[in-house]
Amino acid sequence: MAAFGVMSQNMIGAPAASPAPAGPLQPVLLPSLPPLADDGGMAIRVWVRSAMTNGLFSSVECAVAPKLMGPPPHFHNELDELMYVIDGTASILIGDDIVEVQAGGWHLRPRLIKHTFFNASDKPLRFFDMYFNQPFEEYLERIFHELTPDNGWVEGSDEKNREMGKLNEKFGLVFPPDAFDQRQEIVNQFGLK
Repeated sequence: MAAFGVMSQNMIGAPAASPAPAGPLQPVLLPSLPPLADDGGMAIRVWVRSAMTNGLFSSVECAVAPKLMGPPPHFHNELDELMYVIDGTASILIGDDIVEVQAGGWHLRPRLIKHTFFNASDKPLRFFDMYFNQPFEEYLERIFHELTPDNGWVEGSDEKNREMGKLNEKFGLVFPPDAFDQRQEIVNQFGLK
């Protein structure tokens, strides 16, 4: 019988891999879990870790509440992203255009192209994002599970802003000079939170 890794839930709700053996890639079994809930905001759950694929690929499930804006428009120096929408409709700014991706649709966002996403609808949005070329799940886990007010990281504080700057630099995430103004324009245009 071939050896394989099995994922299990950890205490913060993100799957945690059993230790991966060194050497060639091993099969991994991902047990089914209930759909991720947005809890009135945005939530993530890591499924495939970059370490499980020798740094080639990782995948995160994301749930977004209705009428909720995502991050400010940004681009990645090295990361390519592929989105598969499971439920709802994702609105995506890509360059200067907004496209809608309905459940069952895919959207590729190559590196160096400005983008963001949001949920302009009155229904929840759920999708899988797949990341290539870097362990971007580590960036998201740091933001969603560690740099939180519950852990003493005050939104807008100098300490949190410095930590976010370090993360952005480490992962090659770049915000154009007008990113935060453009985010606010999208929020106003679509009546988002």
